[in-house]
Amino acid sequence: MKLSRWIITAVITGCVCALTALSDANGVRAQNAAADVPVPQYRVDPFWPKMPLPNKWLIMGVPVMVTDHQDHIWVVSRPRDLAPDEAMYGAFTVTTSARTDCCVAAPAILEFDPEGNLHNAWGAPGYTEGWPAFGVARPGASGEHAIAVDKEGNVWLTGQSRGDGLQKFTREGKFLWDFGHRGPRPVPGQPPQPIVENNQQTDVFPTGISQFTLDEDAREIYIAHWKRILVYDYEGKFKRGWGGKGMPLSQISNAPTPGYDWKAGPPPEQDQLSSDLHCIHLSVDGLVYVCDRDLNRIHVFTRQGKFVTNFLVAGKTIARGPECGGPGHATLGMCGSTFNLVFSHDAGQKYVLVADGTNHRIWIHDRRTGAYVGEIGSPGRMAGQFHWLDGIAMDSLGNIYTGEVDDGKRVQKFVLLNGDGVRRFRPHD
Repeated sequence: MKLSRWIITAVITGCVCALTALSDANGVRAQNAAADVPVPQYRVDPFWPKMPLPNKWLIMGVPVMVTDHQDHIWVVSRPRDLAPDEAMYGAFTVTTSARTDCCVAAPAILEFDPEGNLHNAWGAPGYTEGWPAFGVARPGASGEHAIAVDKEGNVWLTGQSRGDGLQKFTREGKFLWDFGHRGPRPVPGQPPQPIVENNQQTDVFPTGISQFTLDEDAREIYIAHWKRILVYDYEGKFKRGWGGKGMPLSQISNAPTPGYDWKAGPPPEQDQLSSDLHCIHLSVDGLVYVCDRDLNRIHVFTRQGKFVTNFLVAGKTIARGPECGGPGHATLGMCGSTFNLVFSHDAGQKYVLVADGTNHRIWIHDRRTGAYVGEIGSPGRMAGQFHWLDGIAMDSLGNIYTGEVDDGKRVQKFVLLNGDGVRRFRPHD
């Protein structure tokens, strides 16, 4: 009897040891596989997209772009960014008559294929009731801003001005649905009423919706707004929300983000998010990544709002303050380093590629440790360089596409040189 119990105990112990060894071995192999993923390398494709566009169209400021499940690239081109000299009138004449036969702002929504062919073009101010307005949320900002394209090919578009919201269209531009939760539009001829930040309010977005993404499997909409992340279902019903370090909405401050001396070092660590959340994306391992431009940081949460980590990106970049603009101040315009991001092409998404519109570069960081590992591009106007980089997207082969605002006003394609050739479709970037 004692011998039998000893044999059983030995067998069980041996099995547990074997399973533990197998688990440890798998963990080591996974770590080694992740360690073997090289830092992505890229070469610009100077012939993408194919030009000229039809109808004398010019691409305007491009704040956001995404790829869909056909590897088509969807670009937000803000028509109201067209300058008089680009339209060829007004610079040397008191009339609005065109001086030459060029040019016209392209429609707000442009669909390209990976070869650079234009497939769809639609949308403009007044296109639908509730279409994004001109920038009254902040001076100089045009309304059209964020976009997503779901597996069915539906196009979701937001605006970042007072009274803007989220609308859904077919890929050809037919209106389907309005999210609601809109604040009031300003009354023409009257100064707009001041907006008081209220992070506990979830039924109205007074300044529009600047950043969002979709969780298609859960049928949820993630919105980054003011100092919090809010989650709604596909019918527009609020489900949950959180702030910095995963704090509940009730604990989020409604005061301005404190100032700091940018010449003395990076923005200091704080529990609160800033009010300039500039992107939100979902990774393959169920995490939520948020660009916090006023803190030069990427914050990471679970989808239920538990804080995981954050890390600095080009931390010494000026992130906020008088030099960044506002009434009565000279402005540098470009401030903060975390405008947008995509994840690397490997199955585990080892790296995060962060678009930086202030330093005119793409920074590459290890997604889990936050360590800097490389960069792409430099300031300039030539192919492969950037001026006020804002939008970034990735296709299923790991090629990246970029968009520029201010007077950059262009899109570019960068071809992945050291990928594995495997097509991968992931949550929308």
